[in-house]
Amino acid sequence: MSQTLAESKSTGQKLAGKYLTFTLHEESYGIDVLKIREITKLTNITVVPQMPAYICGVINLRGKIIPVIDLRQRFGFERIENTTQTCIVVVLVKLRGGKQTQMGLLVDGVEEVVNIAAGDIEETPDFGSSLSTDLILGIAKIKGAVKTLLDIDRVISGEESN
Repeated sequence: MSQTLAESKSTGQKLAGKYLTFTLHEESYGIDVLKIREITKLTNITVVPQMPAYICGVINLRGKIIPVIDLRQRFGFERIENTTQTCIVVVLVKLRGGKQTQMGLLVDGVEEVVNIAAGDIEETPDFGSSLSTDLILGIAKIKGAVKTLLDIDRVISGEESN
């Protein structure tokens, strides 16, 4: 039991820091603030043919073409109508080959930037051997709420083990 507590502290220490929190499917998620490039209001997204359903298309952001992923669909949630809170979070991610690129994440709304202490972060619970939690870095407890901390590189690249 003490080893589990030590492992949990180690996880918390590695993950402690500032996170941008946002909502998706009435739940809260966090991404390391160092991955965030900007937050922009929802704009016209140009559809690209023959892409998976979770890839919305691309946007032109000050002359740079940025692919946009609908995180709701990426996570298998139902599609909903966009609201005034819906926005695009532009992140810098590392792809499989090590190449870094900017990607837009369509989210339901942005909450805040929070500083999460090591003691407020726990390891991802084990949901059973056939379920992968590789996209989740850990679970944070902030002001009585639970926020799932995402490994955005794996979310974008699709790297997960089953």
